Amino acid sequence: MKVKTDNRDYIPAVGRRKCSVARVRILHDKGKGIKIIVNGKDFKEYLPYFEWQESILKPIKLTGQDNISISIKVEGGGTKGQVDAIRHGISRALLAINEEWRTTLRKEGLLTRDSRVKERKKPGLRRARRAPQWSKR
Repeated sequence: MKVKTDNRDYIPAVGRRKCSVARVRILHDKGKGIKIIVNGKDFKEYLPYFEWQESILKPIKLTGQDNISISIKVEGGGTKGQVDAIRHGISRALLAINEEWRTTLRKEGLLTRDSRVKERKKPGLRRARRAPQWSKR
């Protein structure tokens, strides 16, 4: 699905992980290399750790995209949850470009939404399952 605003075509997708939601837009810019903007900053500035940067670039490298511009707005959760949400969103957006990449991305587990979220606190307990210490006497 292509959307057009401000004379620019883009492909939208949403990625999620825990409480984080990443809205991804793949812009069609030719010959400019890989350019990723997260919340108005360069992704290397927003995500300073090399491991996080490699995680985001993984679907792009697997599909062989050399000239791509991506704009991302991410909110909620912690940084690691945001990284996984961004990776999920990029994978889904790339799938909209070319459906043949589905097997490659699926094999690496990039299209599966990791639905694990924090369990809610129960009444009478300290956390979700942690009960107060019990003493016999």
